[in-house]
Amino acid sequence: MRPNARKNVIYSLILLVMVILVYTWRSRNNPIETVDETDLSSGKVSFSGQTMGTTYSITYLDAEGRDFKKGVDSLLLLFNSSLSTYLPDSELSRFNRQDTLAYELPFMLPILKKSQEVYEKTNGAFDPTVGPLVNIWGFGPGGPVMKDSVDISRMLRSVGFEKIQFDENRIIKADSSIYLDFSAIAKGYGVDVVADFLEQKGIANYLVEIGGDLAVKGVNDRGELWKLGINRPEEESSAADIYSIVALQDKGMATSGNYRNFYMRDSIMISHTISPETGYPVRHGLLSATVIAGDCMTADAYATAMMVMGTEAAITLDEELSELEVFLIYSDGQGGFAYYVSESLAPYLSFPTE
Repeated sequence: MRPNARKNVIYSLILLVMVILVYTWRSRNNPIETVDETDLSSGKVSFSGQTMGTTYSITYLDAEGRDFKKGVDSLLLLFNSSLSTYLPDSELSRFNRQDTLAYELPFMLPILKKSQEVYEKTNGAFDPTVGPLVNIWGFGPGGPVMKDSVDISRMLRSVGFEKIQFDENRIIKADSSIYLDFSAIAKGYGVDVVADFLEQKGIANYLVEIGGDLAVKGVNDRGELWKLGINRPEEESSAADIYSIVALQDKGMATSGNYRNFYMRDSIMISHTISPETGYPVRHGLLSATVIAGDCMTADAYATAMMVMGTEAAITLDEELSELEVFLIYSDGQGGFAYYVSESLAPYLSFPTE
């Protein structure tokens, strides 16, 4: 939930294609502008806005042509008042300043449960307590400069999701130096929260996207599965440079990658993905990890974990977890790309250049 909107938009890997391609491209090139467009003849409603330091866009079908933008904006404000690390009075910020917190809003407990689940299934590759190390390596508000005289081994003592306890009512630190940051999962969770809101309004066909993470249900206004683009994993590629297209139904999807959010130091690329085990930026050939799951929060967390783990470990994890579908793009060692796709996902994947 970092506020650097421009950077988040630049490295967002997901491009909404087909029916919303032009709309999304326009909104991302002008993130300040809020769009509200209702097509009453087809029942298609589209609008966009800002949240979590990035942009969101929503398209759904509604025979009544109802506009839920105000409700979505209010919901996202409430969501941020629980989980933002940049709002000093949010629940999460208050917990980071103290040792315990009794929940006041309904968002903290689900994200804790999901974080614990993914933390355990990835052997700690996904860990929301690694945030201070991410900031120290220069990927926080201060910009891309590694801080001097930092004892990484000392900071690692404050990393480990097992150092917090929680129940249905409150969360407690076992170590007062623990600092939680849900930026690697919160956008996906926000997508699910908005999707649930739309379903409560009786919307059966929708696409919800926040900063490249998204969830779809039903079909688009042409009666087809939603088709979603995955960007080429190159620093200089534009939003229109599509590597592959996925046809998706009733699922959440998130992509994580290192190829845009990095800086160079002493001729070494420093990526924003920090290993919770070593405290250092990861160095491997995995360029992007796209994960599809039953909800976007799950997809978001596993996409982050796989970028920490690397290609081989990510493939092994995919083979172990039947609830996930995965599309990995990695370096072939000769300056080109290779990819891995889950067997069940392959029939729904296409490549525009083929």
